[in-house]
Amino acid sequence: MLAQPRPSIPDIALKTTANPNARDILLDSPILSPAQTNNEAFRIFTDHPQLIGLPVVEDGRPIGLINRSFFMDSLARPFRREIFDKKSCTAFMDESPLIVEIGTSIQDLSFLVVDAGKKALADGFIIVENGRYVGIGLGLDLVRMISKMQAQKNHIVMESIGYASVIQRSYLRSSRDGMASTLKDHFVLWEPRDVVGGDYYYFSRFDDGFFVGVFDCTGHGVPGAFMTLIMASALDHVLTHENRQDPAAVLSTMNRMVKVSLGQVVEQGDSDPGDGTANAEKEMKSDDGMDAAFCWVNTQTHIMTYAGARTPILLSRNNEGDIDIIEGDRQGVGYAGTPMDFRWGNKEIALQKNDCAYITTDGIPDQIGGERGIAFGKRRLKELLRSHRHLPMSEQRNALKEAFYAYQGAHTRRDDITLFGFRV
Repeated sequence: MLAQPRPSIPDIALKTTANPNARDILLDSPILSPAQTNNEAFRIFTDHPQLIGLPVVEDGRPIGLINRSFFMDSLARPFRREIFDKKSCTAFMDESPLIVEIGTSIQDLSFLVVDAGKKALADGFIIVENGRYVGIGLGLDLVRMISKMQAQKNHIVMESIGYASVIQRSYLRSSRDGMASTLKDHFVLWEPRDVVGGDYYYFSRFDDGFFVGVFDCTGHGVPGAFMTLIMASALDHVLTHENRQDPAAVLSTMNRMVKVSLGQVVEQGDSDPGDGTANAEKEMKSDDGMDAAFCWVNTQTHIMTYAGARTPILLSRNNEGDIDIIEGDRQGVGYAGTPMDFRWGNKEIALQKNDCAYITTDGIPDQIGGERGIAFGKRRLKELLRSHRHLPMSEQRNALKEAFYAYQGAHTRRDDITLFGFRV
């Protein structure tokens, strides 16, 4: 029982009607019945690489949703295919996905998605009409729809900004919880310049290690916040069992996904300027993206694999010596000028007990302040880290924050700030 899939997300032009509702972001999707097997689900996910969630429908009514990342990761484990291939696809099904009526307004839908938590934004939700399945909706499309509504109606932006902060902070909750349960000594200093912002951090724990990302998206305020949700949703979708130990590959995959999703690709066509010569015409629809540092830390070998897109990692060795700055590649992710096939590089770092690692966006180094009104700078940040690295991470955070505030003084905050640190 398979429905014909509609084009992938980037090919769909979202409509903004007078009273937009769930119908405006409705997508057709392949579906399964409980009688079908995990092997059939695997084949559908393989045939449709853009598919994030696969609905399970019985007698026209949805009974669950299979998350792509969870499903593929589960089957990738040893002997799982042999055990589960011929079993019902309900074995890996989420039995309580968000289900909404097709007439639900976009505003009400956004409240329902936030109440449902990170799962609904990352996995999508099922859309029904009088209880019967009609299609799916994606968190990315919901965010894009709200963004269009806010761009067209400024008063909606003003009324929604407080709730945008709720969405952004709720999406960070699982990362904070993951850090708290995994890292014995760590801190995060995250302060948007406005109510919401374009800085973001991501943390995911696995049996053999953890994946951490800090990224700085284009813009501040509401535009920056929407970019963080787009990037975070893309990262949730991209991060799999196969690539989580390869941060550079994750950056490359996100780059391709974001460029296509935001239309930041070069469309070439012949044009005649009048002299009979056909020139390539380049049309850039937008130029948004992110700078980021992604790290995989293997908790068994204590090897950290780092890849950076214009975002370095700072390393303190056993509370001794200078603070080392390890630079990544000088290319941002998703921007119109970033090649579609650009490949970032990994750097492996052997961690030892009492080593401290830090990742910061440019909000701290670029902040103007002090008596001379100059940037805070990496050198001053290194000196602060060096002088306080013997303290517990929570006390380091307080000392760094106090010093930064004192330096900023009466000067206007220029950017969002994010600083993440952990001790081995």
